[in-house]
Amino acid sequence: MTAGVAPTAVSIAAEVRGGTRSARSVVEEHLARIAEREPAIHAFNLVLRDEALAAADAVDAAVAAGDDPGPLAGVPVALKDNLCTRGIPTTCSSRILEGWRPPYDATVVERLRRSGAITIGKTNLDEFAMGSSTENSAFGPTRNPHDLTKVPGGSSGGSAAAVAANFAPLALGSDTGGSIRQPASLCGVVGVKPTYGVVSRYGLVAFASSLDQIGPFATTVHDAALLLEIIGGHDPLDSTSIPSPAPSLVDVLDRGVDGLRIGIIGELAGEGIAPDVLARLHEAANVLEKAGAIIDTATIPAAMYGLSAYYLIAPAEASSNLARYDGVRYGLRVDAPTTAEMNELSRTAGFGAEVKRRIMLGTYALSAGYYDSYYGKAQKVRTLIINDFAKAYEQFDLLLSPTSPTTAFALGAKTSDPLTMYLNDICTIPSNLAGQPAMSVPFGVGDDGMPVGVQLLAPLQGEPTMFRAAAVLEAAMKETSR
Repeated sequence: MTAGVAPTAVSIAAEVRGGTRSARSVVEEHLARIAEREPAIHAFNLVLRDEALAAADAVDAAVAAGDDPGPLAGVPVALKDNLCTRGIPTTCSSRILEGWRPPYDATVVERLRRSGAITIGKTNLDEFAMGSSTENSAFGPTRNPHDLTKVPGGSSGGSAAAVAANFAPLALGSDTGGSIRQPASLCGVVGVKPTYGVVSRYGLVAFASSLDQIGPFATTVHDAALLLEIIGGHDPLDSTSIPSPAPSLVDVLDRGVDGLRIGIIGELAGEGIAPDVLARLHEAANVLEKAGAIIDTATIPAAMYGLSAYYLIAPAEASSNLARYDGVRYGLRVDAPTTAEMNELSRTAGFGAEVKRRIMLGTYALSAGYYDSYYGKAQKVRTLIINDFAKAYEQFDLLLSPTSPTTAFALGAKTSDPLTMYLNDICTIPSNLAGQPAMSVPFGVGDDGMPVGVQLLAPLQGEPTMFRAAAVLEAAMKETSR
């Protein structure tokens, strides 16, 4: 099981800013915890010990000088290893990026630095964020801190595991089809996929550009709200960034759900969902109802086609984005007599099996004679899903569903059957296709004692309402555990 409950990011920052605790002591404590458990869990591709201690000393110097280092002063943050960090290896857990050190920081990394947060390491992921278990990494799998025989989910499994193991109070991941929310559910932490465009994607190594979104992992709803406020907001370096400030979230957490209309998505609360997960879902609905929400059943008919549409759109965009890894500009290069042979050998050696599978699927879907039948049709399904959500939000303020169909499964249980693995994302994919926010909130455990998360979904830029409901669910769980 995980180590004892660690202080929240909010409490750490308050102590460091107030001078009652040093940032160095905070970082040293987390590094000691990493040294103890990381060899068994493998949450990180790289632990930035020296860099983190130097950053902590700079925070302490600012406090001593009477300056305020920022709202996350001294708080360790783990970064998914597909976020660019200047001068620090960024691998996407792929051999193809061997030796690459970005010449710039991702916008979210820069915003974290300005907030006083301290990057403690780069976390493991499914290669290029393609997977649901963090078993597709070129550097080996990450294990679930609650049970080392089980997966942490994916693709941001390293970030989820780092927070669950108390290696860092906060982490960032990316969510293309559920890659923040699903591992958050399996590891028992809070995970948020914001509205597409609320958080800058500048410096995120692209998987599927119309779906990718960066978001927070945290142990509490309050911590997740603060982190999203810090990394959110317009960025002129990202052409898809929404031209408005970050949402105000911390200030709404105590407003409750009285009078809110919340719909349980019928298509995601039946066949294919484990009975213990459904039980937690209905318990969550009861909590919200007792808090004053009006609960009913919602319908998103096209959601059932989301998985099929996603696995055409995402691979198609990936096949285009990954064409840049050619052995010429950066990363791995396998020399050969001709350029074409060098390209082929470099990609053969550099990409793993799942990435190759998706590149081939996406290239086929975009090829002459098949574009309209596959990619074009998938985009039409995407529009149907967007329209179905719009109709649902005419009746409801929020929607509710499971985050993952099951609790964490055993390592190796699904690696030989890609389709079975893909089904892990059936509840999370619709929000990505619609570009809408959704978050996973820990809500009890399954019959096997492993964490269960419930998913709250909101309309575009509906994060404040979503976080209000999340705070109610979290408070109920705290009351139950007393």
